[in-house]
Amino acid sequence: MTTASVARKTASILLVLLLLLGTARSAMAETPDLALDSTTREQGEFFIATVTGLDTPPRLWFDSTLYTMFRQPDGSFRALLPVKALQPPGRYAVLAINDTWKEKIPVQVTLNDMPVQKIWLDKKTSGLRATKDEKRRVKEGLSTRSERKLWSGTFMMPAQGRKSSPFGVKRSYNGAPVSSYHKGIDIAAPQGTVIRSPASGKVVLTGYESKTFHVHGNTVLIDHGHAVTSIYLHMHDILVQPGDIVSKGDPIGTIGSTGISTGPHLHWGVYLYGTSVNPELFVRNAY
Repeated sequence: MTTASVARKTASILLVLLLLLGTARSAMAETPDLALDSTTREQGEFFIATVTGLDTPPRLWFDSTLYTMFRQPDGSFRALLPVKALQPPGRYAVLAINDTWKEKIPVQVTLNDMPVQKIWLDKKTSGLRATKDEKRRVKEGLSTRSERKLWSGTFMMPAQGRKSSPFGVKRSYNGAPVSSYHKGIDIAAPQGTVIRSPASGKVVLTGYESKTFHVHGNTVLIDHGHAVTSIYLHMHDILVQPGDIVSKGDPIGTIGSTGISTGPHLHWGVYLYGTSVNPELFVRNAY
């Protein structure tokens, strides 16, 4: 066998080996996988679902709801799956699926047994009802699904003051049976106290009590991307307008007592896919 023949044979063998190695790597890379940060969460918290090994996002289901997954810098897809504050405790499952693959992970939702808060309103305030425009605009704002993640790191508290009502407490108005739960946290402070954006985002809504926001009062809603939004109610001054890009710490308004309110305070809510979750989770942890 000539030297040239040996070289050609060696080259052929190396080519076959490289093709086999490439095929093996490709097969490994294309094996999809669903992972959760935890399989147990309390009411008002959320699961972090991550899918790897796919070029396009799968369909992701939790509690009979379909969720959009967002591409991450490493090529994976992620979603923050909210557990409703009144979600019945028990066993559920997170399911990821596409045309050729599916994976299901059982999860547990546990009770967050919050107390009942009794609130007394005067006749004028208790008779206020949200207008159709108010409901529609807030619902549309909370449904924002921006593909770009606008925040990084932890959130900051949006105002200095006393936490007068935590997330998730059940509420009774004027002695009536419990009819709702608190969808955010209340921060009591003097009127005029500065409210700051807790994280970077885009202002998507401002509403005014003098127009149609009779219940929420003067309101700002910020889109942080990846189906995370935050809302600020009962404000006195509004210092931003829709379309403004805000950074963490930027002033967005001041504390007031507009809408249904018993005194100067800020109601701050954080929503995932339009479902309220405990805002303080974003203050304590970076997601």
